[in-house]
Amino acid sequence: MKGTPITERLYDYIVANFAQEDDLLRNMPAEAERRGVPLIHISPEQGKFLQVLMKAAGARKVLEIGALFGYSTIWLARALPEDGRLIALEVHPLHAQVTRENVARAGLAHKVEVREGNALDLLAQLDGEGPFDLAFIDADKPGYVSYLEHALRLVRPGGLIVGDNASAQGNVWKVDADSDAEFINAIRAFNERMATDPRLVSVLVPIADGMCVGVVNGG
Repeated sequence: MKGTPITERLYDYIVANFAQEDDLLRNMPAEAERRGVPLIHISPEQGKFLQVLMKAAGARKVLEIGALFGYSTIWLARALPEDGRLIALEVHPLHAQVTRENVARAGLAHKVEVREGNALDLLAQLDGEGPFDLAFIDADKPGYVSYLEHALRLVRPGGLIVGDNASAQGNVWKVDADSDAEFINAIRAFNERMATDPRLVSVLVPIADGMCVGVVNGG
């Protein structure tokens, strides 16, 4: 049986009751757009969903691949204990700077380190800083499978790996897509690895543009 369709009124109810934004989060997109950062961040209920996953996993150390302007970074960091740590990787210098500013504005600079550079290069340098309890992947889609492989190395057994945009704007089922083929094929490849890799137990959760969630086996 298919799930209940998410109408505008149902969506508003969910956000109002479970994922309210404070003034900082609410104002961040407009400020980011003013500074030339694209508005491709997660939605409020996705932020709260990540927090629920973190609390369920007892997450103290989190890895974020793709910070954009720090909206998801703040949702993640707010769910950490006071001595928790989040390492956010961001390739674009402006995006990294805006993320640092927003994190500081949120009073979370003591928990969050934003590292600027190519994610694959930065991930290769993280072996001595794990294990992580959760990795959130929300960066360039062609890199998703490679990011997943690194995450599987860095996340502890029983920890979580989450990939955003797992429904590819509702088009992930299209095998012969004429437009956005690279985007769709990259997401399909990522989902297939999440679904079939014996190191994971995973499911695609139809929230916003879809989040593929996997628990690392062995915990």
